[in-house]
Formats: sequence, C-alpha cells, structure tokens
Amino acid sequence: MPFGHEAAEVAHGEGNVTELADHERQDRPVVPQATASPLLASRHASAARLKRQYAAIPEGTRVRLAKSTSNLFRFGDREAANLVTLDVSAFASVLEVNPAQRTALVGGMTTYEDLVAATLPHGLMPLVVPQLKTITLGGAVSGLGIESTSFRNGLPHESVLEMEILTGDGRVVTATPDGPHQDLYLGFPNSYGTLGYALWLKIELEPVQPYVHLRHFRFTSAADVMTAIEEITRDGSYRGHRADFLDGTAFSPDEIYLTVAAYSEAAPWLSDYTGQRIYYQSIKGPAEDFLTIANYLWRWDTDWFWCSRAFGVQRPMVRMLWPRKYRRSDVYRKLVAFYKRQKFIGAMEARAGRPAQESVIQDVEVPVERSAAFYEFFAADVGMSPVWLCPLKLRGDRAWPLYPLAPGRVYVNFGFWGNVTLPEGKSDGYFNRKVEGKVTELDGHKGLYSTSFYTPEEFWRLYNGTAYSALKAEYDPAGRLADLYDKCVGGK
Repeated sequence: MPFGHEAAEVAHGEGNVTELADHERQDRPVVPQATASPLLASRHASAARLKRQYAAIPEGTRVRLAKSTSNLFRFGDREAANLVTLDVSAFASVLEVNPAQRTALVGGMTTYEDLVAATLPHGLMPLVVPQLKTITLGGAVSGLGIESTSFRNGLPHESVLEMEILTGDGRVVTATPDGPHQDLYLGFPNSYGTLGYALWLKIELEPVQPYVHLRHFRFTSAADVMTAIEEITRDGSYRGHRADFLDGTAFSPDEIYLTVAAYSEAAPWLSDYTGQRIYYQSIKGPAEDFLTIANYLWRWDTDWFWCSRAFGVQRPMVRMLWPRKYRRSDVYRKLVAFYKRQKFIGAMEARAGRPAQESVIQDVEVPVERSAAFYEFFAADVGMSPVWLCPLKLRGDRAWPLYPLAPGRVYVNFGFWGNVTLPEGKSDGYFNRKVEGKVTELDGHKGLYSTSFYTPEEFWRLYNGTAYSALKAEYDPAGRLADLYDKCVGGK
C-alpha cells in the first residue's frame, strides 16, 4: 500500500524533493556491532533531551514531529497557528543489530530503507517490511503496516519486543508485552501518535537468503483467488511451491494474479525494475522471475505500485529523462502534496469543464471468506484498477484493542489509490463512504492513514472507543495530543 498503511506515519511534513540516490543510501556506513556501545549509551540521553523539549511546550499548543517525509494522505495545514514541532532527529538510526539473538534496537524515526540496509549485511531483515522505503518503524507500529510476509508474520507491531515511548503526559516509559505498561504496548498500534511517540524499539529479525524466486499465478475469479489464499495460509505452499511471501494484483474481475515467492540461494537470472522496466507490468508474464532480496523488498517503491503513471513516469521517453534517484515513492508523494497545496489539479479540471473527481486512497482488511464479495462490489461500484491484495493473519493469539482483528482469522488487505469520476449530483466523499459502509457490513476494518468520513459514534464503535478512552486517561489525561478521531477524521 503505497501510502503507508501502512504504513502510516505519526508526523507530517513534505520537505524538499531532493533525495539521496539509492546507491548513496546503500553506501552509508552501518555501525558494526562491536562499536555500537557508545551509541547505546546515548539512548537515554536523547530521550531525556526530548522529554525536556516536550515539557517546555506550553499546554494547549499543538505538537507535531519535525520530519522530512510522510506517508499519510491526510493533508493538514502545515502553517497552522499554535503549532510546535519536536526535533526527533536523534531517533532516526539503528543502534544495534544482534545477529545471535536476531534482534535490532532501532529509533522510531528510522526509515525501513535504512533499517533494511543495516540488517541485510547480517543476513537478516524485519519480519514485515512495509513496501515503501520512507515508512518509519515507529510509523508502521503506531499506524500499522503490512506486506507480503503478513500471511505468516502478521503486522510489524507483533515483532516488537519492547518500546520506549514519550507519552502525552510527558513521561518516558518502557512498554513490553508483560510489563507494567502492557496496556500501552497493546494499545499503541493504530494510535497514530495520539498517546505518545515511539523513541526506541527492540524488534525481532528473521534470516534471509540472497534472492527471491517469484511465481505469478493467474485466476479468473475472485472466489478462486480467496480459496487459494486460504490454502496457502494453511499449508505454506501452493502447487508444490513454498510460500515465504504472498501478495496479489487484480487487474480486472477475470484477471487476478497471486504472486507466491520463496527465498533462494541461487538465481539463474535476475530482473531489475528500477530502470526502464516496471514491476507491476511484469506480473502478467512470464510466470517466473528472480530478484535480489533488496530489490524484492522495494519492488513496489520505484513506481509507487502503479501510481507513478499519474506523473507520466511510465511513458518510455519520460522515464528515460526522469532521474533514477527520483523514481521513489517519497518523491511522488511530495509532488501530490505540492499539487494539493496549490490546488492546481482541481482548478485545471474545472476550467476544462471536466466532471469532478474524488480521491479514493484507502487500504481495508476484509475476512477472506467475505473478500470475494468485497472485490466484486468494488469492481462494480468503484471500478478502480489495479487493486493490491495482501493476505494477513495475526502472528500470535494476542488481541490488539485499537484495531481488533481476530487471532487465527485470515484477512485480505485491499489497497486502491487514485481518483474516480463522481456521478452527476454527487459530492466529495460519495465513493469513500460507500467503501466504508461495505467494509463494515463485511466485518472488516479500514486503515486510518487517509481520509475517513465516520461519525464519532461509528468511529468509536469500530475502533474500540472504550479501550482508547482508558489509555488516553492514563497516558495523556490533559489531552496535549489530539485524540484519535480528531486526528484521523477531523484532520487535526
């Protein structure tokens, strides 16, 4: 989901378009484990500095994290009055990778691009790596994240062993699965920075192999796809092929692909989709492919899944002229934010007399046994394509109160991102409300990184208002941080 499910960040801010090229990022020095101790010693000092900075902010002042990237699609007012930003740059690093224990100690503002660059040299990666490079670890935990290992590894927060959190009331606490702040550990996922900010996280890692072998299977009905997903999540394989990774792409109701991929020690050939070739177009054939593990993890980032086509980047001539270092999801997102601020697109469309369009940018989870019904509804009533499918099953039997998925139950994430022409007489929100209603009808859930239209009563019923109120009273009783509804629906 290119807009960060998952990804979702706890901070806003567009920054400058200029970014380091991929090879420059890969050449950044990674602190070896043997020299990590001085960095570990600075952990508490950086938390103490941020705590003092936060305490100095007058009550009643809005707080935002000072970050140069965001994967949210709720575009707030960057120049809003009564707003103070917190300098969290000290929490954008990997302090330690421990190959023996298969763990890493990571700052909450560290991007997955930098986290993966630190773990792959050890033959390890996070259990779930959201598909966009600039999603941060803290953002994926507080706003949820998902990817093609989620059918076996669940969501990123399930592999967190402990979190150091700056709470809304100004404390710095350590939350663990079984410690004194267990309630915050369990309630932090899907809180979107309204209870506090993750400063440091200790996470589990899993071993990788150098290459990934992909197989693309075509289906001609959504029902058959969902049957195959149930089989793969149960057996860990499909038609004799091991499934270490699993996701899908729906081009139309009768052309849907599941990509079943497995780690590999060898590769008879390698594909590269960071140049002229485009990954999602390759899914239609040939049926097999090989990528390096790094290129597999970032296969969706180069073209923001398929959304780079809105900027013409998929046209051969434009692609040749568009610098490779700017073929990145964060660059495209900044361009969208710029257009939103300047209101270029709407004004141009209105002057041309074209019908109004609605932005439909969402990720939703629907139980697998009801997912065919959802896709059929979406294809008929919204009509956007392609659509991303990502199966999900919680890794353990623990419940996470603010995003109440049922342990043991298989879900399918549907990601769809684009604009749809509004029917005559309909206003903005028409399609998004239809999607919200259908997801609720099918006992699903919607991610909150983008626009939402729920009433307060609907919202708190769906996202466990009782549990959230108890957490807010414990960790932010003065309401220094916006509450979840105000932030995710009201846009504060």
